Amino acid sequence: MRFPGATHLVILINAHPLNDWLLGAVDKRLRQELAKLRVEINEEKSRVVDLRKGESFAFLGFEYRYLPGRTGKWRVQVIPKQKKRVALFAKLKEVFRRHISQPVQGVIAEINPILRGWVNYFRIGNSSQCFSMIKRWVERKIRRHMMGARHRLGMGWKRWSTQWIHGRLGVFNDYRLSRPSLWKAVPVS
Repeated sequence: MRFPGATHLVILINAHPLNDWLLGAVDKRLRQELAKLRVEINEEKSRVVDLRKGESFAFLGFEYRYLPGRTGKWRVQVIPKQKKRVALFAKLKEVFRRHISQPVQGVIAEINPILRGWVNYFRIGNSSQCFSMIKRWVERKIRRHMMGARHRLGMGWKRWSTQWIHGRLGVFNDYRLSRPSLWKAVPVS
């Protein structure tokens, strides 16, 4: 039986050697339960990933990798996929392109919901570096837009402070991460 639309499933197993038996047991049990539901597993898309060996996997727009954290402890890092970041920049570039001769308020009114939605989706995990890059990029594009409206070169670093751009103009600025209690980074042994 085929369902209209894809159903994805990720099962995480602790890599401790005492848990080696779990991989086979989980696979067997999953196949039994899915057979009861008459759901087929796509063997071409199914795979086992060992994060300790430098492998990674993507799920729902996030990329999962096993990397050393700030303290040197190895942790699972969850970041937005490169493909999602590229798509965001393409969408924002299109807004700036369409509004090239328009007042900056129109640009801000259109990019703020895009940024808010994207950041709210990706605010879990380890997205702070990605968010910093996006924030800097957006600020530079806003500055360039305002300088272009004045037929001037440069970025206007002396004209407008970052606080003024986010506070007075209202450019989206809520790039905080969310750390729900269920989503603590758990070291993988």
